[in-house]
Amino acid sequence: MTWHLGRMCGFDLETTGVDTEQDRIVTACVVQCGGSQPTASATWLADPGIDIPDGAAAVHGITTDQARTDGRPAAEVVEQVIAALTQVVRDGIPVVAMNAAFDLTMLDREARRHGVQPLTDIVGDQLRVIDPRVLDKHTDPYRRGGRKLDDLCRTYRVPLDGAHSADADAIAACRVAWRIGQGVPEIGGAALDVLHGRQIEWAREQAESLAAYFARTPGKESWAAGVRTEWPLIPHPRGGVQ
Repeated sequence: MTWHLGRMCGFDLETTGVDTEQDRIVTACVVQCGGSQPTASATWLADPGIDIPDGAAAVHGITTDQARTDGRPAAEVVEQVIAALTQVVRDGIPVVAMNAAFDLTMLDREARRHGVQPLTDIVGDQLRVIDPRVLDKHTDPYRRGGRKLDDLCRTYRVPLDGAHSADADAIAACRVAWRIGQGVPEIGGAALDVLHGRQIEWAREQAESLAAYFARTPGKESWAAGVRTEWPLIPHPRGGVQ
């Protein structure tokens, strides 16, 4: 059975911001779907331990007061999310994450911050990731318009109810991955190990292309140095606790 017809695990975070080294997890979802089995979803609301900026709250709908009142301790949430993903990886199920390098890096930094063993330290090279953003940019590199999840949902005719909630985004990412796998034999027919390795190369090439665009664009030259080429996780700069 090809990967897109089997079980997939959607993973998504909503956070206090977009800085993986400094921002924190607010909500998380790990959802298993497909493979002719019932959908199984787990969601978490964390108290991130810092204020949630108004701009972030406007995106995902969680305020600082709500997180402090209803959220669970961040360390507990991080530990449980990693435990859920660990089981998925050990079951041989691919983790589907839109812009995986953000979510997996954020989870890694939060684990180190709270003294929790990071996912990759537990599962090593068993982790297999499907990133709809990387797949889409590889298969249709010259398409005009955005490449965010809602853009991809429109492109691939995938419903997105409750955008920017972790559970809705996780399910939608799986549906987009399924559409791409179904429509592109090079991707849908590839073994997971092979596809994971190809995405490492595609993500690097895409990042290098973006950096080159920034470098030659007036007013954006300084952005080029900040483009990271690693996928699906940006290594911690010191490898230890932040």
